[in-house]
Amino acid sequence: MSKADDMKKVWNDIVAFKKSPLYTYRVKNKYLPVIGEGDYDADILFIGEAPGKNEALTGKPFYGASGRILDELLASIKINRKTVYIANILKDRPPENRDPTPREIELYTPFLDRQIQIIEPKVIATLGRFAMTYIMKKFGLDSKLKQISEMHGKKFESKENYLDVPVLIVPLYHPAVAVYNANKKSELKKDFKILKKYF
Repeated sequence: MSKADDMKKVWNDIVAFKKSPLYTYRVKNKYLPVIGEGDYDADILFIGEAPGKNEALTGKPFYGASGRILDELLASIKINRKTVYIANILKDRPPENRDPTPREIELYTPFLDRQIQIIEPKVIATLGRFAMTYIMKKFGLDSKLKQISEMHGKKFESKENYLDVPVLIVPLYHPAVAVYNANKKSELKKDFKILKKYF
């Protein structure tokens, strides 16, 4: 099977994922699941937290205010959005954009794990603390975990790898921080520069 076929299967499984408590909320509000978007052969995989309302209405990740910030950050290091892959921990929108619950993270991360296996990125850039925590633990970097304020913009080599070289994990602030605090945008741009050398 091709990567496209594999990703289509992930999509089909999420669409029919009635086991999730967010499934009923999705159907009731006529929302779409947000699987991910981008190049299946991307060197860089961005992982956010969960879809917001704009994302749930379009089925596309990072298409609201945070998405515009992300596009600006990518443009600042001359990376085309179409050449990376963007996904979230949760594939359905939580009510009122609340934080994901531990149970929701447990339910949805197997889909994310399958996406990581399909894409095999060289770099995983986490956007926000939920994605950072999950990915650092998944790749055996539990001992390195600290507050995101101490980890953002740094790189960590995973102990496990599926390539000939270790996978790099780069924790970043979620673009939403710049929506609410414009002063954070320059800090985000500085952090994003670390990704340029791997593209």
